[in-house]
Amino acid sequence: MVLTCVWACSKLNQVTDAITQPSAREIYEREFQERPAVFSRWQAEFEAAKKDSLRVNLPYAEAGKFSFQQNEVLSYEVQLQKGTIFKVEVKKDSVHHRVFIDLFQQKDSTFHHVESNQLEENHLRFQPKESGTYRIMVQPEVAAHTPFFISFYEEPTYHFPVAGKGNEAIQSFWGNERDGGKRSHEGIDIFAPRGTPVVAATDGRISRTGNRGLGGKQVWLREGMFGNSLYYAHLDSIIAKSGQKVKIGDTLGLVGNTGNARTTPPHLHFGIYRSGAINPLPFVFQTEKLNRTSFPQQFQTNYLVIATAKANLRQGPDTSYQKIGEVSRNDTIQLLGEYKNWLHVKTPGQQAFLHASLAKGLK
Repeated sequence: MVLTCVWACSKLNQVTDAITQPSAREIYEREFQERPAVFSRWQAEFEAAKKDSLRVNLPYAEAGKFSFQQNEVLSYEVQLQKGTIFKVEVKKDSVHHRVFIDLFQQKDSTFHHVESNQLEENHLRFQPKESGTYRIMVQPEVAAHTPFFISFYEEPTYHFPVAGKGNEAIQSFWGNERDGGKRSHEGIDIFAPRGTPVVAATDGRISRTGNRGLGGKQVWLREGMFGNSLYYAHLDSIIAKSGQKVKIGDTLGLVGNTGNARTTPPHLHFGIYRSGAINPLPFVFQTEKLNRTSFPQQFQTNYLVIATAKANLRQGPDTSYQKIGEVSRNDTIQLLGEYKNWLHVKTPGQQAFLHASLAKGLK
C-alpha cells in the first residue's frame, strides 16, 4: 500500500511539475518532509550568503572541498556582457553529491533571480540579454563531502568572422574616433592578408550585397527573421549571393580595402545592428577557460590561522580590490576555496579574499 502511494505521488509530481516548472530547490525540499528544520537551515545559509558581495573577473576558477560540517555557500558578483554566453561548471570527485547553481541580475539596488541549474546537473549556461552586474551562487546539497573545482567563463555568441584569425587581429575598436572626431567607429576592424576568407559568424540569410559608400564591397547577413544584422565591409570581392541561406563558417567574401579603406592595409570592418549599432566585440572575442591542473591547492584543511600581525580582507582576489575587513595574528578563519595565491575565506561576519602568504594551516 505504501509503495502504491509513493508511486502515485511520484507520478502526480511529474505531471504537476510539467505544468508549474518548480525550481531545483523546490524539488529538493520534498526530500525533507520528515526533516523540515534541516532544509530550513540549509536554505537560511543560502539567504545569508546573498548579502556577501565578493567580486571576481572572468575567467575565474576555484578549488576547494565541500565539507558536511560547514554548509558553505559560494557567492560572487561578476560583470556579464550582452553578446556572450556565461558558463558555470562544477566538477566534484564524488558524482553522488548534487550542487545548486543560481544566477541573479542586479536591477537598481536589488538582485533578481534569472537562472538556475537542473537538479542533477553540475553546470549552468546563460546568455545575458543585458550587460550588467550579476551574482552567481553555488551551494552543495546537505552533508556533501567532496573536493570540488568551479569554473566561470564566457564564450562569444558568434564564430570569429575572419578565417584563421583571432583576437590579436582586432586592431581598431568600437568608439574609436573617425574623420577627426566627426564620427565614431561603429564596429571593429580585423586585419588579415588580402584574400583571406570572411565567413558567416552565425547561421542566417544574406539580406543584401553591393559596392557602395564608405563600406565599399559589402555583405549584410541577417540572423533569423528577427535577429541581428551583421555587416561585413571593405571586401576585396563578394562571394555570397543576396537571399542565400548560410551556415556558420560559410565564406561570404574575401578581405580587402575597398570603400574609404583604400589607404589602409586590408581588413574587415565588422559591425552588428539591431535598432542601431551594437558593439560587436563581445559577440566574437575569444576568451580562455581555466583548468584544474593550473590550480594546485596549498592547504588540505578547512580551517586556517592568521600568520601575520594584521591581514587585510579583500573584496576580490587582488590587491586592487577594496579592503573590506581585517584579521589579526592567530585568528581562525574558514577556508572555502583557493584561486591561485588567494584564499576564499569566511570569518564570523563575512566572506572575503585573503592572500595565501598571510595564513597557515591549523594544527
